[in-house]
Amino acid sequence: MTDSSLLNSELELQQQEELYHQLLLQTMGNLQTETQDSKVIRPQPGVCVKTFSEPSKEKVFINICQSNSVPPPPELSREELVELLQSEDPSSYRVPMSLGEPHTEVDNNSQGCTAYDVVINQDFFQRCQKDPLFQQFVILVSVEGLENKYSLQLNRDWKVLKNRKFLGSVTEQNIRTKSRPVIQELQPPEKSAACAKRPEFSLFVEPPTGNPEYLIAEIKLPGVSSSRSLVLDVGEDQLVLTARPWLYHLDIFHPFFVDQDNSVAQYNKSTQILTITMPVVSSPS
Repeated sequence: MTDSSLLNSELELQQQEELYHQLLLQTMGNLQTETQDSKVIRPQPGVCVKTFSEPSKEKVFINICQSNSVPPPPELSREELVELLQSEDPSSYRVPMSLGEPHTEVDNNSQGCTAYDVVINQDFFQRCQKDPLFQQFVILVSVEGLENKYSLQLNRDWKVLKNRKFLGSVTEQNIRTKSRPVIQELQPPEKSAACAKRPEFSLFVEPPTGNPEYLIAEIKLPGVSSSRSLVLDVGEDQLVLTARPWLYHLDIFHPFFVDQDNSVAQYNKSTQILTITMPVVSSPS
């Protein structure tokens, strides 16, 4: 529900409506193209990375797989990668990937462990294999992606297994076949998301007890004078926001599946806070 008392003028109301319709158009477009923009694939094994969950120290294996059905990331030179790794948020460089559900496996010592399958573009994978710096970068992005999506904390002292490309059995995955247009639009040649700051934000559910009906995000955007500069994309378990021109960039996963079509956004010009209300479809069991 939106509070009309937060709107300071008719212009502010118009801005709210524009942002709301922008969000609806994006989410409805995602729903309408879901079948043609996704398909079931069986990825090829790539490398297997061993690490540990924190603080439990349980073994975790990350199977980084390859498939040309996954879109390639934007072009990135080695020099640009070095600058990106020196920035505060190297994961702001978008590497399209599919993050599979966790599955229980048995390691070489017959001990139980957890494995995750990550699928990236095959050509990009091959390039990473030729350059250790790119390989470490892909592992870092994969680790952070899994941490965000599944609320994990993984040890950064990982190890790439030399004699194993995959732990467990390769299974089919349902992946997007192309990047969302909104993300492609956010790649001007002279700048990148690495220039943007990560805004402060809060996530909470309503009601606070019992079964959650709504997931609400409150994002602080000091310096943003109008909702016209905001580009928002709500996924079923992901939230991407950019305040142009590269003032803020936020890309997070959350542990809920939400109704994209009926999500609403409101920007309060006086407090400079963006509030996104997302109906919860399902939550972790």
